[in-house]
Amino acid sequence: MVNTVIGSLLLISFVLFIVYIIKGGNLTVGFIGMAIIWSVIGMIPFNQAISEVFAKPVLNYAPTIIYIVFGSWFGRVLVDSGIAGSISYQTQKVGKKSPIIAAILVCLVTMFIFVSAYGVGSVIAIGVILLPILFSLGMPKKISVTAFTMSIGAAMYVNVVLFNQVKTFFPDVTYGTRYLRFGWIGATIQMIAVIIFLLLNRKKFNLRGKKMSDTAATSKTAILQIHHRWQYVTYIIPIVPVLLNMLFGWDAVPALVISTVLVMLLTGQLTSKDHGLAFMNSTMKRAVADIADLIFFLLALSTFTAAAALNTGRFRTIFSAILPHNTLWLALGLGILAPLALFRGPLHVWGAGAATAAVLTATHLFSQWFLLPVLYVPTLLAVAIDVTQSWNIWALTYTKLDSRQFIKTGLPVVWVVAIINELIAWSMFG
Repeated sequence: MVNTVIGSLLLISFVLFIVYIIKGGNLTVGFIGMAIIWSVIGMIPFNQAISEVFAKPVLNYAPTIIYIVFGSWFGRVLVDSGIAGSISYQTQKVGKKSPIIAAILVCLVTMFIFVSAYGVGSVIAIGVILLPILFSLGMPKKISVTAFTMSIGAAMYVNVVLFNQVKTFFPDVTYGTRYLRFGWIGATIQMIAVIIFLLLNRKKFNLRGKKMSDTAATSKTAILQIHHRWQYVTYIIPIVPVLLNMLFGWDAVPALVISTVLVMLLTGQLTSKDHGLAFMNSTMKRAVADIADLIFFLLALSTFTAAAALNTGRFRTIFSAILPHNTLWLALGLGILAPLALFRGPLHVWGAGAATAAVLTATHLFSQWFLLPVLYVPTLLAVAIDVTQSWNIWALTYTKLDSRQFIKTGLPVVWVVAIINELIAWSMFG
């Protein structure tokens, strides 16, 4: 009886937390506050709360922070060395003959770059090149912006930086071949959907649109100048960290470090000691600045996750009664309800859904290998089309696109993708 009452109070506070997030509350403050509230409501002894909620989880999170830092550095080096900009810039040549093929190629290039690159800084650097290319093909803003952000969302299925953030809730799951088989399938499904989306909307292209401009001349993004044919090998570098993991089982840190050094070598950043050190220092500083807010958010999140784990017994009975025990029904239900991840809602793991993920993991009703993909899918729907996602906000501001048009255009596409990928996750892990 006591556990039922306390569990009910915990869930009520969870609902209030969702309201707080939807109204624009600060996530970092919110998660620290929830960790305190759940420690009090759950009657966790003071010393235990200090140690197991606010100290150990933060200290134990250090390895994940390392992954995020090195991933952010690799993405920053890709952008500042000019590789990402050069890959983007080359797509202009195709558009003169076939706008629809050029549009598809731009989206594939976007997905390819963000397999490893991450962060709003990288999105801005690439977006100021690729979005004008899409506009010059005669694409309406709502089509081009939506296709661009959905392509980034597709890459996030295998992006090591984002994976190590979601891994906070599912410590038993590792970034390796077992997960990447699903990740690549999920990314492919979403890219197929993007391509179908472009093909269905090709009649809306204004083929008499603006003459393709030299976006490199008006953009501050670095463009790698190709002087020798062998330099085209740099174009495959964005997927090198993933390949090293899949083919040789390398951990993400050495894979990212080797790939970063390879970028600097092949782009001439290490031709002199002074220039090399200056480039390294500059990219390191910008990489950490790109993720500073994210790090503190994730540390706050780890405290709440710990509080939820300590309260497992309080709501296990309630969740056992209301949750479907059939994994197929759970996966299908999460796919159908995937739009609840929008606006940092209860299915967005970096929003109110953090409580959902923490509670479900703590109950041990389902395998973590199953829970990660089925909860990741709705979150990635939001990453692709939610107006609370930082790089989506930038894209809307940059293009002056109405947020309602953006969601209305993209939501049906990523919703179908979410349902399909939920069923794939169930078939592989359920």
